[in-house]
Amino acid sequence: MGILALAADERVADVEFTEDMLTVHLMDGRRISVPLVWYPRLLNATEEQRKNWRIIGGGYGIHWEDVDEDLSTEGMLRGAPAPREPLAKAS
Repeated sequence: MGILALAADERVADVEFTEDMLTVHLMDGRRISVPLVWYPRLLNATEEQRKNWRIIGGGYGIHWEDVDEDLSTEGMLRGAPAPREPLAKAS
């Protein structure tokens, strides 16, 4: 007796935003939803800038040209927010 396992396909199918969430639809039917506050560039982007995305990295990444942001499905699945910008040192 065998077990039929569906293959995970973490490639990007679609991207959508709400006021405070980013949701990425994967090819295998899963959805990854993360808070926009994790990605300040997207949080502060206009609706038009958020809509201007393209798939990169063989289908495993998303690029927003207008705000210079790149996200991977691997990082989102790990729950990895964007790295914080270092604070400027006082002179």
